[in-house]
Amino acid sequence: MVKNRDGLLRLFWPSTLARSTTPGVIVGWRNADLDLFVVTILEDVETKGVEMALRAGTLFRGSPFPIAQMMDLCGRKSMNVLGTFNHGDTLDNFSLGQIQVYKPSEQALPQVHYPSELPLSIQVVFYSPPNPAQLQYMSLDPIDLTLGNQKHTYNQPDVDDEIEAEDVQEKKRIAGLVNKLKFHTVVRHKPTQKELAFPTIVRQINCAFELDALLQKNTPFVGPRRKREMSVSEHIVESAQSLYTLAAWSVWTLFMTYVYPTLSYAFKLAIVLHRLVAEGLLQLLEIRLPFRRLSLPDTTGKSPDYLSLKDISACCQQVHLRLQQFSYYPIQYTLLRKRHGTWSSIAGTNSDYIRFYNSLWLVANDVIIGIALGSFINENADATSDFIADVLNKYTIDGLRDTIRWLMSYPGGLKLNTELAAFLGDLFLWVIENWSVSSRLLILPYLPKIVYVIGFSSFAGATMPIAIFSDLLSLMTVHIYSFYIASARIFNWQLSIIVSLFHLFRGKKRNVLRNRIDNCDYDLDQLLLGTILFTLLFFLLPTVIVFYLTFAVARMSIITLKATLDTCLACLNHFPLFALLLKIKDSKRLPGGVHFQLLESPQHSTAIKAPRSIAEQNEDEDNNEVEVAGDSEVEQTSIAYVKLSSTPLSVRQIFAQYFQLGGRIRKHYLSPKVVFRLLTGRFVPPLGRGEMYGMQYSVLPRERASMSDVWKGLFEERRDHVADAYGANGSIYNGSISVPPYFRGSGRR
Repeated sequence: MVKNRDGLLRLFWPSTLARSTTPGVIVGWRNADLDLFVVTILEDVETKGVEMALRAGTLFRGSPFPIAQMMDLCGRKSMNVLGTFNHGDTLDNFSLGQIQVYKPSEQALPQVHYPSELPLSIQVVFYSPPNPAQLQYMSLDPIDLTLGNQKHTYNQPDVDDEIEAEDVQEKKRIAGLVNKLKFHTVVRHKPTQKELAFPTIVRQINCAFELDALLQKNTPFVGPRRKREMSVSEHIVESAQSLYTLAAWSVWTLFMTYVYPTLSYAFKLAIVLHRLVAEGLLQLLEIRLPFRRLSLPDTTGKSPDYLSLKDISACCQQVHLRLQQFSYYPIQYTLLRKRHGTWSSIAGTNSDYIRFYNSLWLVANDVIIGIALGSFINENADATSDFIADVLNKYTIDGLRDTIRWLMSYPGGLKLNTELAAFLGDLFLWVIENWSVSSRLLILPYLPKIVYVIGFSSFAGATMPIAIFSDLLSLMTVHIYSFYIASARIFNWQLSIIVSLFHLFRGKKRNVLRNRIDNCDYDLDQLLLGTILFTLLFFLLPTVIVFYLTFAVARMSIITLKATLDTCLACLNHFPLFALLLKIKDSKRLPGGVHFQLLESPQHSTAIKAPRSIAEQNEDEDNNEVEVAGDSEVEQTSIAYVKLSSTPLSVRQIFAQYFQLGGRIRKHYLSPKVVFRLLTGRFVPPLGRGEMYGMQYSVLPRERASMSDVWKGLFEERRDHVADAYGANGSIYNGSISVPPYFRGSGRR
């Protein structure tokens, strides 16, 4: 036990006792000499009887689980009698181990009485015990809605590009500076004993509700009370109820003995078969294809990885995500079922509960929206196919052809180089004509059937048609992507040559090895040739810029549309709907920390010297005076009343991953580096699919559970609750249930 000698008596008082005025015995934990935690008040019992019942374990009869688990979680070996409440007689010899608390009325605040010569200040902390049956609990740290801490998921580069590499290096540099600051702290506050004991007090608050119910249930066993025998009418009623219960129990026993095991076994076999098929499809979607990610010569970092089907297609990525979720559901449900094998106060699976049901709700909503969307598409398949064909022809073929022809003349009154504009325009028009013929032969005739396939895929969820449309958009705009790459490379090459020739006029050149500009002496013929080339390229530059800007704007528009579709997929797959409903319905299930509020405390007397009744004390308080027998002195003090409450998770914390994703998109496309790359014709890579889908995979394990794990989780018998809640040495790890390795955090996909 911690020895606190700071003169502050800290008393934790449950707010559920606000209206209690009946005399009783205070039961709780003595965390320190001056640090008391009240769990409940046992009424109409004697102090000695309660002490004997606590030592004998009478008050813990009928405990659903070993009481040692609860005591170990609360950091104490046993509970204690802390004092009396509203007793008519005060104790002659005051002791900190037996405090005296008085509450004259329901509206009054509890008052702790102690001798006036004792240098003691009092702090009463009110707390509201959370109901663990409703998954309420209090926590110093915000609840993590992801599987493991995935706050830095989006910081890892998915595309090996210079922008991503520099971003990672900058974050490492900042992290190193932060670590160095820890060694230069001017004032280091050494935590006090009471500060170190606060995590234990929070766990005691979480356990107070269950212990209060258990102690109150066993209160009749304390003392000489005897149970009254039943009357004849009560025996008749009990017999009738017993006959009805026997019949119902017989039917239920037959069902649970013969029908339920068969249905349960068949259902589990179906889950195992589904897991087997899902594993085969997942392996197919993760096969590395024989080509790498797109990489340009000016990129840095490691060599690009090989791509798989899920990295190329949004539809394959969505199927991969759904199969991962369905494969994780049996294991996740098995983990949630283990919470019934121990005390509900052990808050180890609350976040898993939120993730599990949030995922189920999102899948159900996705299917409902998909059924409505698929019915609409199938009923209007011809009109939808005609609309898609008109849009494709208007914007990707006819509109693009008209734009290029406009650029070949005098766009906006600009005088371009006629020969170069005609050459580039004819080249792009030739590609468009070939693409138009290919699309009319290979895509447009089958467009109605494709629309029907999209409509039927909607019955698997609204995310499927969105993913398929995203893939179709990428497929139908391949020629625009190729135009952007070609024009960007031409513009970048020409701009680089112009910059090098500009250095030639200054008598300098770029040192590639040292990455600097050095002086250089050029001959007359070199200067003359450089002047001719500079003049030629400079006057041809506006023509190249016009074509490059046109295709760059088209490419950025397509990227924006695809980012919008990916954002819709992210909302349908990962929207925190369940967490938002919990915040509205019961915010105590989403703890985000604790909050202390100082309450107004009235002035009152706390000095006692002689035994006096409660009626006399009430009369003295009404007259605003206190009589003290003998030659004792009266000291007027005030007790500090503090309210300890749980701070719910804020809306910004619930949508923290969306803010991170939004910041990642903004930094990728709107940063000065990206704008500079766009203006200089360097390739601007799209945000990787792993970055967009990283948030959706944050509620999934890093490694998939194997078939043996699924089989054991479904078919093995329920383990002992002690093994679920305790480690090998019999102690609870951080107050939570230990889980297998494949439950600890998720990786990037």
